[in-house]
Amino acid sequence: MAALIASLDWSKSPLGPIESWPQSLRTTVSLCLASNFPINIIWGEGHTQIYNAGYRVVCGAAHPRAMGESYRVTWASAWPAIGEPFERALAGETSFLENERMFLERNGYPEETFFTYSLSPIRDGSGKVVGLFHPVTETTATMLAERRTRALRDIADSAGQALMFDEACSLLLATLGEYAFDLPFALLYVTAPDGTQARLQGQCGVPAGAPFAPDVIRLQDAGEEGTWPLARAARSGRAEPVTDLEARFGLVVAGPYPEPLKSSFVLPVRVAGVDAPIGYLVIGVSQRLPLNDSYRTFVEVLSGAVNAALGNARAYEAERRRAEALLEIDQAKTAFFSNVSHEFRTPLTLMLGPLEDLLAGLRGALPEEARGELAVVHRNALRLLKLVNALLDFSRIEAGRAQAHVEPTDLSVLTRDVASAFRSAFERAGMRLVVDAEPLEEPVFVDREMWEKIVLNLVSNAFKFTHAGEIRVELKRDGGFARLTVRDTGIGIPEQELEKVFQRFHRVKEARGRTHEGSGIGLALVQDLAKLHGGSVEVKSVEGQGSSFSVRVPFGKGAWAGVAAPKDAERLPANPVRIDAFVEESLHWSAGPEASPVPVTEPGPRQRILLADDNADMRDYVGRLLASRYDVTAVANGAEALRSARESRPDLLLSDVMMPVMDGVQLVRELRADEALRTLPVILLSARAGEEETASGLELGADDYLTKPFAAKELLARVRTQLTMAAMRLRAAEQAAHAKQLEQHQQALESLLKTRDEFLSIASHELKTPITSLLLQLQMAERYVKPAEGRVVSPERLPRALKVSLVQVDRLTRLVEDLLDVARIRTGTFALDVREVDLAQLASDVLERLSGQLTQTGCPTRLDAPHALPWHVDLHRLEQVLTNLITNAMRYAPGGPLVVRLQEQGDGVRIEVRDHGPGVPEAQRESIFDRFDRGLANRHTGGLGLGLFISKQIVTAHGGSISVEDAPGGGACFVVLLPRSTGSVTPRAIHPRLLDNRGVN
Repeated sequence: MAALIASLDWSKSPLGPIESWPQSLRTTVSLCLASNFPINIIWGEGHTQIYNAGYRVVCGAAHPRAMGESYRVTWASAWPAIGEPFERALAGETSFLENERMFLERNGYPEETFFTYSLSPIRDGSGKVVGLFHPVTETTATMLAERRTRALRDIADSAGQALMFDEACSLLLATLGEYAFDLPFALLYVTAPDGTQARLQGQCGVPAGAPFAPDVIRLQDAGEEGTWPLARAARSGRAEPVTDLEARFGLVVAGPYPEPLKSSFVLPVRVAGVDAPIGYLVIGVSQRLPLNDSYRTFVEVLSGAVNAALGNARAYEAERRRAEALLEIDQAKTAFFSNVSHEFRTPLTLMLGPLEDLLAGLRGALPEEARGELAVVHRNALRLLKLVNALLDFSRIEAGRAQAHVEPTDLSVLTRDVASAFRSAFERAGMRLVVDAEPLEEPVFVDREMWEKIVLNLVSNAFKFTHAGEIRVELKRDGGFARLTVRDTGIGIPEQELEKVFQRFHRVKEARGRTHEGSGIGLALVQDLAKLHGGSVEVKSVEGQGSSFSVRVPFGKGAWAGVAAPKDAERLPANPVRIDAFVEESLHWSAGPEASPVPVTEPGPRQRILLADDNADMRDYVGRLLASRYDVTAVANGAEALRSARESRPDLLLSDVMMPVMDGVQLVRELRADEALRTLPVILLSARAGEEETASGLELGADDYLTKPFAAKELLARVRTQLTMAAMRLRAAEQAAHAKQLEQHQQALESLLKTRDEFLSIASHELKTPITSLLLQLQMAERYVKPAEGRVVSPERLPRALKVSLVQVDRLTRLVEDLLDVARIRTGTFALDVREVDLAQLASDVLERLSGQLTQTGCPTRLDAPHALPWHVDLHRLEQVLTNLITNAMRYAPGGPLVVRLQEQGDGVRIEVRDHGPGVPEAQRESIFDRFDRGLANRHTGGLGLGLFISKQIVTAHGGSISVEDAPGGGACFVVLLPRSTGSVTPRAIHPRLLDNRGVN
C-alpha cells in the first residue's frame, strides 16, 4: 500500500505532492499503514482518502480507484447511513456506530452490508479539524447469520407447531415474508393427489397475477422454458438453482428492492416415507447480496426446516384422518356386536329350552347314551350364551347405552350366594373356596345383575388360572365404600402385564391357565361395570404366587345423584345372568390335563393317533369318532402332547391350535426341530376360518389344516390320507437315503467353497473403503501437521510416527488387494490388460516407491537393467509381482544387499530378484508358491503367504514361469521368465483350469 501511495501523482489532488504534505498528515498516514486494523484517513477540504491494506478489503472492486478519491464520491451510495456521522465529525464531534446497515457500490451493484465504525476529527496545532480518522470493522457475515438463524427459528416456532397442513402453509409464507431482505419472494406449490400437477397454495413478496407465479404447473412440463423446474427438483431431491429468470419469465421484480432478480431456488418439500414431493417452495435470491457459500448453506438448511414444518402438519393431519376412520370403524364394530348378539340369543333360547326339558325328563326317559350327547350340547349352548351376553354387555358399554337399574341390596347375601355356586367345581378340582362376606350394616345401591356379573367373572377368572390351593372371596367395609376382593394362589401375572389386564381382548402371553378358551373381555367388563357404579377396580399380583382383584363401590345414592332412572319404555331389554353357564364351564375345566386313552372298540394292532385339545367335549367327541379305527391317546395341551410323542412316537398328531401351556403352533415347531419326530404327520384344528388361515397353518409346518366345525367323514378322510402319504414317504425315503446323503455332501462342499470365495471377495471390498479413508487422512496429517512447542508428543517424533502409520496402512492395503485377487482367481474373474510397457522403467519405479521401506530395513539395492526394455505385459499386475518379490526379500533378508536384474534371454525376458538371506532349501522351492505357505522355520512367519502364490498365477497367465534358485554368494534368487507377446494385444482372463491344483484347493 505504501508503494501504491508513492506511485500516485498527488500533485493533481487537493493534497498536492507528497513532499508538501504537513508532518501531521505524514505521521497519521504512517500510523495507518503500520496497522492491521482497517483504517481510512480522510484529509483536507476535498476529503481525500488514504487507507491501509485492511481497508482495501472493504473497498472491494473500488480499489485502487478509491485511493486519493474523495470520500463523498467513493461512498455516495452509503451516504444515507454515513452522511450525518461524517458531518458531525467534521464539526469536531466523534461518531461511533455499531452494526450500521448500508448499501455499498463496491462490486458493481448496491450490496447490503453492515459495519461498526467511528469517525474521529484530526486537529492541527491550532485546534482546527483538518481530517478524519476512520477505523472500520465489517460485520456483514455476522448480521446476516443472525438474521437467517432467526428466520429458521421463527419457521419452527410458527409453521412447525401447526396441526393443519393449510395452516402450516399460511404460517410458513407469513414468516418468510418477514425476511424479504434474504428472500425477496416465495411461491408455495402443493402437489395434486394424482401427482400430475402442482397448484399454487400461496405466495409472499409477489404482486398478484405475476407471470412468474402461475396458478398451476403441470409436472411433466415443469422443466420447459417459461415454467419453474419442479420435475428437476423432484428428481434430484435437493434445492435446484434457477439462474435464467429473465429468459424464462422476462424481468422478475419482487421484494423490497427495485432491481430485477437474477437467481432463485426451487426446494422440493418431502415427507418421510413418501417418495414424491408433496410440494415445492420457490424462493428468490436477494439482488443486493452475493450468492456465496453461506447463502447456499442457508437455502439448504431452510429446505430442511420447511420439510419438517410442513411434513409434521401433513403427518398430523393424516393421523387425525386415520383416527377418525378408526372411530367410525369402532362405532360400526360396536353396532355389529350389539346386533349380532341379539340375533344369537333367539336361536340359543330356542335350543336351551327344549334341551333342558329333555334332560329334565319332561318328554320321557332318555337312553343313557343320548343323555350324554345332549349334555354336551347343553354345556356348549350355555357357554355360547355366556359369550353372547358378554358381547352384548360390551357393545352397550362401548356405545354408552349401558343402563344400571339400581336398588338397595344386601350385598353380603348376594355375593355369598353367587360365589358359593362354584363350590362343586372347586371340590372336584381339589381346591378350597373361602367366602367371607361380612354384614355391611346398610344396603348398597347396585344393579343386581351387574354385580352378579362382576363376581362371576372374577371368581371364574381366578379358578381358570389357579391349579392348587385356595381362592378367597371377601366383602368388607372400607370407609365409604364396599370392597370386594377375590384373591387366589394361582400363576400370578407378570409385572409388565399388570397395566394391560383390563384392556379389552387382551390376554397375558404364555399364561398357563386351565384352558386357552375365552374372549378376553371378562376383566374389561368388570372394570366398566364398576365404573358405572361410581367405583373402581385394581389388581395386585406376584408372578408364581397369585393375584388379588379388588372392586370398590360407594355406599348410599351419592354416585347416582342427578342420574335419572330409565323409564320402563326407555329401558333396554334385560340381559339376565345364567349363573349355571359360568359354573358348567368351570366344572368342564376341572377335568384336568392328564392324558386319557379313549376306549378301543376293535381289538388288534392298529395305528396310533395322538389327540391334543384343551376342550374336554372336543377331546371326547373326536376320540370316540376315531376309536373305531385307531388307537387314540388324548391330552389337554401341547406340552403333554410333546411329552407323549417323545415317550412313544405316534403315527399321526391331531392338534388344536389354541391351547394353554403350549399351543399348536409351538408344538409343531418343537416337533419339526426334533430329529426323531420331524417327519411326524400333523393335522391342525382351528376355529379360525379362511384361505389365509389355512395357508398360515400349512406354512407353520403342518401337513393339513382343518377348520371347525367339520364333518366326521371329512376328518376321517383327512386322517386316512395323511397316514397313507406318511407310509409312502417313509418307503421312498428309505430307498433314496444313500443317494441323498451323497448328493447333500457334494452340495454342501460346493456351497462351502462358493461361500468362502464370496466372503473373501466381499470382505476385501468392504475393507478397502475404510483403509482408503485412513490412508488419505494420514497423508493429509503428514502434509499439514506442524509440530509446536508444548506438545506431549515430541515434534521430531510425530512426523516419523505418521510415516510408520502410512507404511502400515500401505501394507494393509496390499493385503486386502491380495485377498481380493485370491477370490478373483478362484472364481475365474482374474483378467489381464496387456499393453506395451518399459520393464526397465517399471522396475525403477517400483524400487523408488519402496525406497523408504528398503532404507528402513537396511537393504542397499542395485538395479541392473538395459536403458529401455519394451515388453507386452499387464503393467499393474507385473508391478504387483515385482513388489511382492522385493517385499519378500526385505522380509526374509533384512540388512543385506538386494539386486534386481532384467535382461533379454532368447525370445523372452529374464527378471531376477536376489537377496543374501538364508535361502530356500531345494525340497521347499516348489511348495513356497502354494497359497498360505509361510516359508521356512528360520524365516519370518508374518503375513498370509499370498504374495508368492498370486505372483505365480500372474506370471502363469502371461505364459511365463517363476522359480527360485540359489543366489551367488548365498541367499535366494527368484527368477521370472516371460515370453515375448505376439499378434494383437488383448486382455486375457485366467481360467481356473490353468491354476496349480494345490493353489486352488
